[in-house]
Amino acid sequence: MSVTAWLFFLPACFAINLAPGPNNLLSINVAARHGFVKAFVGGTGRLLAFAMMLALAATGLAVVLHASEWIFLAIKLTGAAYLIWLAIQLWRSDAPAIDTSQPQDAALTRIARQEFFVAAGNPKAILVFTAFLPQFVDVTQPILPQFAALGASFLVLEWIAIALYSWAGMYLGKWLARAKIRRWFNRCCGGFLAAIGVSFLLVRRA
Repeated sequence: MSVTAWLFFLPACFAINLAPGPNNLLSINVAARHGFVKAFVGGTGRLLAFAMMLALAATGLAVVLHASEWIFLAIKLTGAAYLIWLAIQLWRSDAPAIDTSQPQDAALTRIARQEFFVAAGNPKAILVFTAFLPQFVDVTQPILPQFAALGASFLVLEWIAIALYSWAGMYLGKWLARAKIRRWFNRCCGGFLAAIGVSFLLVRRA
């Protein structure tokens, strides 16, 4: 992979990282409710899921996902079900009082686990790694080192995106002092997550 190809990859990749999606929406919600640090550090769960997908794509196992209708269907159904379940939890939330100066306690492991499962159940992410990244790989050179460089770049840019969305969540958190606003904020997030979950069912294999 040439330096020119890598420089073309970076802005295109960052656009994907910044695109509104289920994980970025979670970062906003978590930061608004629990603070920047927990949203930012909890985002490592999504990085772990993406790192596993990158390893899968780099080793060629992703071909199985394209070849097997049943495996791809299972990924779609699992991801959709999890997002819809999470959306229902947000919608039914009674919006307890939030002290934005003293963020609520929340287990980082729970936040990271949510991020992991939302990312792992996203079939669009798999398609990104199996269709987008290979476009920047030079087949005349060793494949694995190139995938490692592209994957590392993707994860760094993803962490920057986590920071930006977490910061946005903190800004929104200042406006969530009223219970009514918090309740509608949770319902809006839940509605978007449900819509994204349903959209997973429309994703087709490449």
